[in-house]
Amino acid sequence: MSGIDICSKQELSTILERFKPQRDQLLPILIEINKRFGFISPVAMMEVAEYLDIPVAEIHGVISFYHFLSTEKKGKYIIRLCKTISCDIAGKEKIARMLEKELGIKFGETTSDGLFSLEYTNCIGMCDHGPAMLVNDNVYAALTPEKVIEIIDELRKRG
Repeated sequence: MSGIDICSKQELSTILERFKPQRDQLLPILIEINKRFGFISPVAMMEVAEYLDIPVAEIHGVISFYHFLSTEKKGKYIIRLCKTISCDIAGKEKIARMLEKELGIKFGETTSDGLFSLEYTNCIGMCDHGPAMLVNDNVYAALTPEKVIEIIDELRKRG
C-alpha cells in the first residue's frame, strides 16, 4: 500500500483536525498518523505539508530522523532489539539469531504475512537487564533464546 485510499484519507483528515495547523504540531501529527496507519505514506506527507504549510522535504527529514516513524508499512508486531554494548555483552547476538530463526526473516525485514517486523534500536533503558527488546510498546528484558520462542509463540496466537 503506497498511498491512502478515500476512506483512509478521511481518517487522515480527522487526525489533522485534532491538531492546530502550526509547525510545532508536526511531530505529534506524524506520531498519530504512524500509529494509525503503521507508516506515513507520500500522500499523508503531502496532506500534512499542506495542512501545516511546510515543505514535504522537511516532513520527510523529520520522519527519517526519528527511528520510530516509518515511510514503509511494518508488521503488526515491530520487534526492536537493543543494539547497545550492554546488551551485546549480555548476549544480544544469541537473541538476534533466535529471532531471525523463529521469524524466518533478517533484521530490517517484515514477514510475508505482515505480522512481524524485525529491527535494531538504540538504548531502551534496560542496560542492567539485557539483552532487551521492545515489541511495539512492550519491553522484554533479561532475554534468553527460550524466552524469545515463548514471546513469539504468544504473539502468533494473538495474531
